Parts: sequence; C-alpha cells; structure tokens
Amino acid sequence: MLTHLHISHFAIVEQLDLEIPGRLTVITGETGAGKSIMIDALGLALGERADSGSVRHGADKAEILATFDISHNPPARSWLQERDLEAGEECILRRVVGVDGRSRAYINGTPSPVQSLRELGEMLVSIHGQHEHQALLKRDTHRRLLDEFGGLGQAAKATARAFHHWQQQQQAFEHFRDHAKEMQDRVDLLRFQLSELEELKPEPGEMADLEARHRRLANVESLLSQGQQALSGLSESDSALTDQARSILRLLRDMEAEDPALKELCELVDSACIQLEEAGSSLNHYLDSLELDPEQYQQLDQRLSAYFHLARKHRVEPEGLAELWQRLQQELDQIGGGDERLQALEAEAQKALAEYLQAAEQLTRGRGKAAKKLDRLITEKIQPLGMPGASFQVALQPLAEHQFNAHGREQVEFIVCTNPGQPAKPLNKVASGGELSRISLAIQVACAAKTNVATLVFDEVDVGIGGAVAQIVGRLLRELGVDNQVLCVTHLPQVAAQGHTHLHVNKQTSRKSTHTAIAPLSQDEKVAEVARMLGGLKITEQSLAHARELIADSQG
Repeated sequence: MLTHLHISHFAIVEQLDLEIPGRLTVITGETGAGKSIMIDALGLALGERADSGSVRHGADKAEILATFDISHNPPARSWLQERDLEAGEECILRRVVGVDGRSRAYINGTPSPVQSLRELGEMLVSIHGQHEHQALLKRDTHRRLLDEFGGLGQAAKATARAFHHWQQQQQAFEHFRDHAKEMQDRVDLLRFQLSELEELKPEPGEMADLEARHRRLANVESLLSQGQQALSGLSESDSALTDQARSILRLLRDMEAEDPALKELCELVDSACIQLEEAGSSLNHYLDSLELDPEQYQQLDQRLSAYFHLARKHRVEPEGLAELWQRLQQELDQIGGGDERLQALEAEAQKALAEYLQAAEQLTRGRGKAAKKLDRLITEKIQPLGMPGASFQVALQPLAEHQFNAHGREQVEFIVCTNPGQPAKPLNKVASGGELSRISLAIQVACAAKTNVATLVFDEVDVGIGGAVAQIVGRLLRELGVDNQVLCVTHLPQVAAQGHTHLHVNKQTSRKSTHTAIAPLSQDEKVAEVARMLGGLKITEQSLAHARELIADSQG
C-alpha cells in the first residue's frame, strides 16, 4: 500500500510530504482548492503522461516520489525481482518532469522507462475517476471489468495469444493456397531453368580457363610460326644468341686470367648463357605442346557459346552462372512439394484454431461464473442507492465463428433494469445521468474489491448523488477500506464523514503566488470541515451537530 507521498513544485504545490495511513482516507476542500492534485501527482508517479504544465510556475522541474509497502504484494515483488529492482519490502517510484515537458522515471533509484512505471503501477494502485462513468458506456470496459472481477487476466491473455497464433497460421495457409497456381508456375519455370544449367554444369572460375584455352587454340598457327622464329634466334641459327653469348664468355674468361677484377662480369655473362639455354629449352617444349586440334577447338567454342547464351538469357555475367545455378536450386527446394506444404500449413492452422477454442472455452466458462456473482453483487449494491427494485445483469452474447477475436468468443455487455416490470436495457440506454452515476459507482466499488492491488483511489466518483444515497455510498467506501487502503476525493459530507482519516486541501493566494497545502485534520477540525460541507461558509451550531451525528453514525 501507499505509505508516503512527496510532491515538489507540482502544479500549485510548492512542497508537500504526506504520510498515508491505511483504510479509508477522504480528501476534501473548497471548490478550486486543488483536491485532485494529490491524485494527479500520484498518477504521474505511476507512469501517466507528463507535460510542461505539471511544473509549478518559476520552478525548473517538478518531482513526485511515492513510497509503497509491498510486503503483502507478491506480484509486485516478483516483478521487481525479475528485473533486479527489488529493495526489500519497500518500493519507491520517482518521477521528475522538466519545464520542457521531458521526464525521467526511477524505480528504487534505478532509471527506468515510463512504461515500466505503468506496468508496476497497475500492481500497486487502481485509480477510479469520473471519466469511468463514460467509459462504462463502452462494451470493452464491461469485458475488462468482468475479467478483473473474475480474476481472469491470465485466461484472457492466453486467449489473446492463441488467437494471434491462429491468425498467423491461417494467413500463412491462405496465402500459400491462394498463390498455389503462381507458385506452381514458378516451380515449373525453375525446373526448366535448372535443366539447362544442369546440362551446362557451370563451375566457379571455369569461364576464365575456357577463354584462355580457346584463345590459344584459335592462334596456334601464329604461335607456332612466331615461336619457331624465336627458337631459331635463340639456339638453332648460325648466329644464335646462345652461341654468341658463349663466345663472349670465353673472351671474358681469357681477360679474367689477366685481370681478376672481371670475375663478377664473367659470372653475369655465364648466368645469362644459362638463362638463354633454359629459355630455348622451355620454348622448344612449348612448341612441342602446340598442335592443331579442330575437334577440341570446336568443343571449347560450343561451351563458351552455351555460357554466353545462358548468361544473356538470365541477364547475368557468364562468371555468375554457377552461383545462379545454386541459388535457383535453393529456391526450388524451398517452394517445392506444394501439395505436401499446403496440407502441412492447413494442419497447423487447424491445430492453432483448436488451441484457441480451448483457451476461449476456459475463458467463457470463467466469465459465466464471474457474471453470475457480479449480477448478484451489483444488484445488491444499486438497490439501496435510491434504485429499489433495480437489477443488474452481465449479458454474454455468443459470437459467430467469423467474429471470434482476441478477446474471446462472446460479447460482454452490462444491462440494467431500473424499474420493476420494465425491460432491461444496456447502460448506454439508461436515461438518467444520476442513475448512471450510481450504477457506475456500485460497479467500481464491487470490481475494485476484487483487484489484487492494495491501494484503491476514487476521484470524485460520487458526482450526481446526494442525501441518503450519499451516506450509503460513504458506507460502501468505508467497508471497502476495512481490507484495502482507499483514497477518496469527495465533495459530499456524507462520504467525508465516513473516513478513517481526513485530509483537507487548502489553497492560499497572495499577490505574488498561489500554493496548495494538504494537511490531516484532528477530530474537531473534521467536524468543522463536515459542517462546512453541509452548510457552506457559515458554520452554525445546527450544522456542527449534524456533522457530529454523521461522524458518529459512521463509527457505529
């Protein structure tokens, strides 16, 4: 539960530190004093949207710090443990908002995303505001409240997961089925293309080798002629280079005998003679390997032509045919076996549907049981609220198969009969705004009692009621505060009198500034505040007596 709230430079609050007790705490004050500021600040600490208007004029930032005792809140403790954010039996949420509207969030001193505040906040506090009167006109709200009341959150999530999985599998099956003809045409084309490539059997790097061999055979006569001339000049003619080099070497040897300084030059010429002889030998071997082979030339020519033909056909470079062959084979492997694949996808879709139906059936049964309990509970609560003979019912309307959705197989709608003998109508058909307010309050109180959170907040949910009905509402909230921490912002003295603790909001204005203060009231101060709420600014002995009577009645 919430144990402490620190507010700094938020709206018209300069500094505020509040110790929050358990049970029912009522918050009152004159109109415009800022009774809801404390609730707004708490909402900000729980991850609600922030803006620059949250910062008090003249300050550079607003800061809210909310401290919770989570010793009896296993879901919150587990959530913190999973994220390594646990700090014993206490949880501190902190939110800082700058004048530019940007904010920072912290959980137990660790910077955290605002979304994390929201997730954790749902396990700590449940806030009910005036807007819920309008939200109750929507069927989505009816479904959410019924699931919360019945503790069906996990079943609802399992149904949603199963539905999305079914939709994914069904879409995959339908896509494959609807494109089966196109895919079969693609398979036929791939098989034809692969048959051509299979016949060629291109290999990586083969194209360069083919071109080199083809060029050599195409020029064999020229190579033989030129090579023979070169060989003759090297070693076979009367003036062959090798003979001339040997003659030069002999002369230099003779000179070396007279002058040893020529030794290095002799070695160079000797090396040149050896290289010329080796060159002649290599050239002779090369010429011996050259031969006219028209058949081999034709084979090479045909293979090159096949390479170029398929390359043009597939719009790739000839060197890329080997990679293309591999890629097309992989594609065929992936989409081949169309009938078997279609059957497998259909089976997977049917299995996913069965899993969805199973999850949805469990959710339907749970909703049926919860609806009966909620019917009785709300009916019991609305009759004393100035609606004798009224009845409440949760209608579960089965959906057709094509209407199944992530929320289940039925539509949830709250219907009410406000007067005996009249037909029950949906909430949005209830004519009286006062009736809607009372029904809404009864639903919120009943559903809030079933939540897993320890702190329940009601922000002026008693709008539109008064008199004896208001006193009954106060008793409902006080009963709710026996097992829960309840914070209630109210303008009704009958509700305020029921509080175990009473906080008063006071706005103080000077020429230069305006600020709001919130302080707990003593017993005498509480009597005076309830009297003010009963009789206005002028407090009389009669209003004080009435206030004491209301307070005494709450404690009886």
